[in-house]
Amino acid sequence: MKGQEVRQPNGIATGWPPVYIGGVDMRNAILLLVVTIATIGAGPQDDLLRARQLYNQQLYNLAIDSAAAARRSPQLADTASLIVAKSLLERYRRELDAADLSAAKTELQQIHPAGLIPIDQVELTIALGELLYFDGQPGAAAEEFEMALDRVDPRNPGARERVLDWWANAIDRQAQMRSGAERATLYSRIVVRMEEELGRNTGSAVASYWLVAGARGSGDLDRAWDAAFAGWARAPLTGDGRTQLRADLDQIVTQAIIPERARLLGPAGSAAQTVAAMRAEWAALKQAWAEPEQLKTSSLER
Repeated sequence: MKGQEVRQPNGIATGWPPVYIGGVDMRNAILLLVVTIATIGAGPQDDLLRARQLYNQQLYNLAIDSAAAARRSPQLADTASLIVAKSLLERYRRELDAADLSAAKTELQQIHPAGLIPIDQVELTIALGELLYFDGQPGAAAEEFEMALDRVDPRNPGARERVLDWWANAIDRQAQMRSGAERATLYSRIVVRMEEELGRNTGSAVASYWLVAGARGSGDLDRAWDAAFAGWARAPLTGDGRTQLRADLDQIVTQAIIPERARLLGPAGSAAQTVAAMRAEWAALKQAWAEPEQLKTSSLER
């Protein structure tokens, strides 16, 4: 989750671990790989499997080397090129070296989708979206991420969260390049999508955050305020994402929604009082919905 100008890049920009997963049942993917091993031999396939493992371990230079070795087998060339491209994109996120972005583009352009198993076809779409995002084309990136969302296996919530966050960030960046009604319309798209996601998965941390950010961006500060309250209360349902979600919600509420809402609600000259009242209301909510361990710590501190 990233979230407009009030937050530091997090979520998909720097925080989601780049696990090589896609939109089909992993058992089927493994079966396909076993069949491939039987038909082409273990040498290049070992290199390819090692490249995937190294990518998941964020050892991108080594992943690139192993994937390059796997390209000795023409049958693995497309998959190997995809791993190289994804490793280059991740390295670009770390080092911001334009040469990595250019090299990733070259790798992606030579891939034949028909040569990929379904799980990798989804990853190809995501990689194209990332490339467009980093290349300053957030609208086009959002199109790719939306296509990937339609193909991500709903039984793989972690993968869906990752792509959903990419999509929201792309729309957010596109909106920041617009003004007036067009900007509000883009943020309304985020609101609609996140409402649908929460209807599908109440435990989506990404949707809980971006519903707030989208409402704020569209100008509906009352909706953003209420959605932040609901998101805070819903946070325990998001599992491992609850701590980050609450940190993100606290940041957007205290740094953006409260001061902006105070300027609209309070009479001239009383903004400070309105801000103080809303901060107190927010603090009371956080205390009322604190985790049991947080309540225990707070009690000991008193």
